[in-house]
Amino acid sequence: MNKDLYPDRHPQTELFLVDIFQSFKNDMASMEHPIFSLSKKPDFRVPEYSHNGKNIKISPSSKGLPTILDKDILLYIASSLINAKNNNEPISQYVKFTSYDYLVTTNRGTGGEQYNQMKSALFRLRGTVIETNIKTNDVEITEGFGLIDSYRVIREGKNGKALAMEVRLNDWFFNSILGDEVLTIDRGYFRLKKPTDRRLYELARKHCGNQNVWKISLNNLKKKLGTVSPIRTLRFNMKKLVESNHLPEYNIKIDDDVVSFTRKSPPKSPTKTQINKSAKRGETYDQVKTRLSAKTGIKDMKKVLGKR
Repeated sequence: MNKDLYPDRHPQTELFLVDIFQSFKNDMASMEHPIFSLSKKPDFRVPEYSHNGKNIKISPSSKGLPTILDKDILLYIASSLINAKNNNEPISQYVKFTSYDYLVTTNRGTGGEQYNQMKSALFRLRGTVIETNIKTNDVEITEGFGLIDSYRVIREGKNGKALAMEVRLNDWFFNSILGDEVLTIDRGYFRLKKPTDRRLYELARKHCGNQNVWKISLNNLKKKLGTVSPIRTLRFNMKKLVESNHLPEYNIKIDDDVVSFTRKSPPKSPTKTQINKSAKRGETYDQVKTRLSAKTGIKDMKKVLGKR
């Protein structure tokens, strides 16, 4: 087994997922920008990031910055909300979920330590302050806000485990759900051990997507990753990743400090059922095809769907 991957702790998850959501989703704003810490130790930096007129300043909670592993909670919530939207169910900024469902679907253990880690993650997500001018769903929020507005334990077991949670999402994140500003990610993401590997997959999914190739200089990649490691360490780690080739969906190549990402296999094409299910109120069939074509990178949807 690859030492850079967690085992598939819950092999029956595919069947289990059907009752919760059809696929995992990630919001595009945080995929693009380095909002989450890649450190496994408490990180009390106050990072600032600027790119193409978009600015982010992140002030940590008393337990440090939220980590990319903490982000799993937001991925779980985004996935469940998008699934509800696709099924024409009402959604709200208040989201309730059971801890067990979250832990299983994100390939985590279900012991006491994992429940405590979940509560610490919620604390960091709530306590960290984001200042940004990034737009979600054409709404620009410039004041400071937490990655979630609040959370509470609804039920706690006799042994202290948080059995059920309620989270209130902030406007910034909820707007990304309302605007469908999300991308589907591979379930194998949750098997990646290294925070940097998870961030690399996010960037590959966001920028390469379903295209043939995405190239970026090592210096620019370091900036987008948000890593504090020196460039020589990043170069070494990238070469090791090229050898192991364990990222889901994408191959990586590095040549003269230029990193290339390519797909391991052709993207899955949406079915007619998926097209019909993705239609918004008042949207024509052709408008749905155009929107999904832009999101998936499939230029000629007629080849996929056939003639009407």
